[in-house]
Amino acid sequence: MIKDRQYIGIDISKDTFDVSFRDGNHHQFNNCLKGFKNLLNQLPEFAHVVMEPTGPYHLKLALFLVEQAVPVSVVNALTIKRFAQMRLKITKTDKADAQMIRQYANRDHPDEWLPPEAFIIEARALEQLSALLVKQSTALKNQQHSIKTSKESKAALQVIKRHLNQIKRDLKKLDEQLEELVKEQLGDLLSIVTSIPGIGKKTAIALIIATNGFENFQSAKQLSSFFGLAPTIRHSGSSIRGKSRISKSGNKEVRNLLFLCSFTAYKHNKSCKQLYDRLVAKGKSPKLALIAVANKLLKQVLAIAKTGIPYDPDFKSINPVMNI
Repeated sequence: MIKDRQYIGIDISKDTFDVSFRDGNHHQFNNCLKGFKNLLNQLPEFAHVVMEPTGPYHLKLALFLVEQAVPVSVVNALTIKRFAQMRLKITKTDKADAQMIRQYANRDHPDEWLPPEAFIIEARALEQLSALLVKQSTALKNQQHSIKTSKESKAALQVIKRHLNQIKRDLKKLDEQLEELVKEQLGDLLSIVTSIPGIGKKTAIALIIATNGFENFQSAKQLSSFFGLAPTIRHSGSSIRGKSRISKSGNKEVRNLLFLCSFTAYKHNKSCKQLYDRLVAKGKSPKLALIAVANKLLKQVLAIAKTGIPYDPDFKSINPVMNI
């Protein structure tokens, strides 16, 4: 680590980003190329920028800074949240968040961020467009329902139906493009990940894109925290026994896919079924047991991705799945 390195904390939103400097100064910039250049002009020598992943909003700034030879770290939001809780910080503003990110970096000196490969960036753009179309489809279906329950003209329903059909075709095309892109670059990885009972092609593709092919993950615990499936304990009063629940930070779409996969896995994945049955027999709720199954799936996915060996139903891990 460079002795004189100055950590700069950045909290990014859709239109702006807040910056906390070492001297205590705070600045806000527009989240656009002009804002990026204005920030660059104000960065001190040996600056090291630290930010949280915020979907599409942080990526452009992070890539711009790396291209300008500015070190960047992208830290899991859950890590920053736990750091803030440890310091008993409850103020929740963009300015305070940027300051908290900088303070965390000063203590833990996070590793430099490695930009994803070009095809991953392209795939994420396709995913974002797909998510937008799904939202539009939902809005149109709600409108369709409201019109059906009123005396509106049939012309409006026909327009909505036409748009819904077009969105359906576009979504199918986007799914095909995503699959083709991942198959072309990481076809072998996609093949072995989908060998796991419960992990379908859609989920496997989403996992590969979200994790950059699992490049920066060395443990299932890291992966679970990244997707917000890591268990957390919330204390009540002076009691040391809190209620266990998941953090729900990170990629919501992938987390939801994994939860859906757990329904199939606990029926058809041998070790997942054993885990589910054991937890339910101990009195755990079916929902908590399914969350444990989702974590088990992540553990299987990472092991297979790292070893390159397809799923083996008789494989026994020496490390038990995390407790929920």
